[in-house]
Amino acid sequence: MAQATTSQMSGLQLNKDQPIQIESDKLEIKDQERIADFTGNVKVVQGTTTLQAGQMRVFYKAKDAATDGSAPATKAAESATPASGLSSSSADIDRILVSNKVFLTSGTQTATADNGSFDMAKQLFVLKGDKVVLTDGGNVFTGCQLTVQMATGQAQLESCGGRVQIQLDPQSQKKN
Repeated sequence: MAQATTSQMSGLQLNKDQPIQIESDKLEIKDQERIADFTGNVKVVQGTTTLQAGQMRVFYKAKDAATDGSAPATKAAESATPASGLSSSSADIDRILVSNKVFLTSGTQTATADNGSFDMAKQLFVLKGDKVVLTDGGNVFTGCQLTVQMATGQAQLESCGGRVQIQLDPQSQKKN
């Protein structure tokens, strides 16, 4: 039976008030499919949170006939610049897939994994891999799947058949 641990990871919360900056070596827009593919040294920054990966695929929501008719990916591409990345409303994004060594950091918390997904509607971020590592200061949590509820920062780390490993650093405890 797989083991799991749940924790509060407030540093990995989504901040809707901050702009999002995306950089990559290449951006390919697929209007008909409502997809934007970012490849090569992908870096996404929002406030104090940074996501890095080898590849990121953004799936946009379908637009209804009441809009101006242009696809969200086209609007995103129109605002993209090679240095500053993409500036688009996150309300148009349905989900995001990241792969090829994912690195997520926010404040004192860092998570690494092989791949991940972000569901905008559920505000759910899932990192998976042979070894998913979450660090918070000197504390280290290791498993194979980390699920973070971005609205609340609640995180669950699963072991996928083995056991979750935790290394707690006594120096990380606040002194009174």
